[in-house]
Amino acid sequence: MQQGTITALHIARVKGTPSDPVQEARALSGQGLEGDRSCSVDNTRQVLVMDQETLERLDVEPGQVKENITTVGLDLANAEAGQVLFVGDDVTLEFVGPCVACGKMNQIRPGLLEEIQGRRGMLAVVINGGEFKVGDTVRLEP
Repeated sequence: MQQGTITALHIARVKGTPSDPVQEARALSGQGLEGDRSCSVDNTRQVLVMDQETLERLDVEPGQVKENITTVGLDLANAEAGQVLFVGDDVTLEFVGPCVACGKMNQIRPGLLEEIQGRRGMLAVVINGGEFKVGDTVRLEP
């Protein structure tokens, strides 16, 4: 088991605009994060989880690559589809796979697309909903 902490939360309300930083969020079972444009029962890309260590190595600020949950202390590079992430006291997410970087990364900074390949975090669906906040503990189980 790996354990870490949430360092930032972001909600992407409107496509093509910056994500909004928030201090707390509500996960809706089988849908995603309340208010996020990816919140839908038909979406398997409901939540993007990214580690702060990678963001720092890439010289990118939390939220810039459109992650919803930024963590410290989790090795997401070795995470796999099917693993469960426990967020705070109530929320569980199931990883569905890595997030493939797109050309929008080069709009953040030229060359970022190539640098971030294979390191853009993990996509997840919400299994059990609830509220969580910056500073909450996250645990990754096999």
